[in-house]
Amino acid sequence: MNIAIIGGGAAGFFTAINLMELAPNAQITIYEKSSSVLAKVALSGGGRCNLTNTFEGVKDLSSVYPRGSKLIKRCFKLFDYKDTTRWFEEHGIELVTQEDKCLFPRSQNSQEIIDTFLRLTRELNIEVKVSHRVESIKKESDKFRVSFKDEQPIECDAVVVTTGGVSSSDKLSMLSSIPLEMVEPVPSLFTFNIPNDPITQLMGTVVENASVSLQGVKMRAAGAVLITHWGMSGPGILKLSSYAARVLKDSGYRAKLSVNWINEMKHEKISKELFSIIKMNSQKLVINVRPYDLPSRLWLAILERAAISHERRWAELGQKGINRVIDTLTNDEYAIEGQSRFKEEFVTAGGVALTNINPSNMECKECNNLFFAGEVADIDAVTGGFNLQAAWSTGYLVAHSIALKIEKGE
Repeated sequence: MNIAIIGGGAAGFFTAINLMELAPNAQITIYEKSSSVLAKVALSGGGRCNLTNTFEGVKDLSSVYPRGSKLIKRCFKLFDYKDTTRWFEEHGIELVTQEDKCLFPRSQNSQEIIDTFLRLTRELNIEVKVSHRVESIKKESDKFRVSFKDEQPIECDAVVVTTGGVSSSDKLSMLSSIPLEMVEPVPSLFTFNIPNDPITQLMGTVVENASVSLQGVKMRAAGAVLITHWGMSGPGILKLSSYAARVLKDSGYRAKLSVNWINEMKHEKISKELFSIIKMNSQKLVINVRPYDLPSRLWLAILERAAISHERRWAELGQKGINRVIDTLTNDEYAIEGQSRFKEEFVTAGGVALTNINPSNMECKECNNLFFAGEVADIDAVTGGFNLQAAWSTGYLVAHSIALKIEKGE
């Protein structure tokens, strides 16, 4: 069987390599529109490549896959994060697990992953063609005709689309001849712009255990929050941006952000903690005793936002002062006015609607032997290695499905 894989990213290479290992007689060619391959892998994890996650503590996949969790659960029956760890180790990549449950190559260098993929494609005789921009994919009888912008068209028996996330549905016009429902792509995993707010003067400050939410929307995310010169970033913010990707797009990226700096909601519990501080430090200045080990600059800012002089002593706060501190600690409000993205964070929500895809094999329901893997489908995740895991799991399922077809002579 002659197979064309459209897209030279993580999902494309992983699909091709596994398919050739499962079906050594297949003829596989990867077509990439740009002049280089695996560019996004190079940027992943700040150049270290966050390959996957241990999923420890993940009780519901929808908490890390806002879109596509049911399909990913189906994929995991065949190839999950444990299989990913085993696969990379068997192919010569030693892995390490961080405290945040993210897995990286021990080398801390994404180039090791790229070099491994390129080596395997050479060893398995998988052809890789760059600068091949696909203009159309058409099914003609039992064959596909793939046309390119500046190259001669090709015929093949099966097509796997692994183009990754796109900025708009127009970018998938190559599939216009096939009756597919599209979900308009919107950005996911981005930081929040909070211009002209004094909080930005605390740039570089990190609060490891915070939670964030949007007013009027039942979406909340926990995780580290980083204050930047433009607003807020960090895993907690990125996670919330993923959950609320469409809500924020519809609002023009204007919203009210509520920050709970201590990730604790129970008023009585916080009050007890603060009164314990008062009992132990009644004559000390509030500025000199920081609850919950908050960064000193942030604690000063919280006091200012609560209208409490940092020259006051803890014994002088009273119940009203304590209430103002609690309110600011747990519901500190900021006006989001726009978003910012970095290349390594760029992910989109949307693409080929999952209603088009058979979840048992990632094959198009309306077009036999047309498959999808990775972010081109309406699957995306929060930060932490989950997006690459989706690429590995969907890619392996496609490879396994095509290999079965070849075995059966279909």
